[in-house]
Amino acid sequence: MAALKSLVSLSSQVAVLLVLLMALAVEIQTAQAQTCAASLNNLNVCTPFVLPGAANTSPSPACCGALQAVPNDCLCSTLRIVARLPAQCNLPSRSSCGVN
Repeated sequence: MAALKSLVSLSSQVAVLLVLLMALAVEIQTAQAQTCAASLNNLNVCTPFVLPGAANTSPSPACCGALQAVPNDCLCSTLRIVARLPAQCNLPSRSSCGVN
């Protein structure tokens, strides 16, 4: 009987630990999403260099610095999302843009 009580107590402690770890994971993911959004927002300084018909296509040091500050996983995730958007919006593929 004592062994059963000990096992139940241990199971409860493990359950509490799992809940705390899940809450921590959610907090970390939220913080990373906020950091990613802020980093992407900082790329606005690159707008003059990427718009079609831009007179100057060489990025400024501020643009290069903003791009360098974007975490790699944030940039890759954003590019994957952008690549999926046409299909999710029931639009034709944009692969004809000549960008690989």
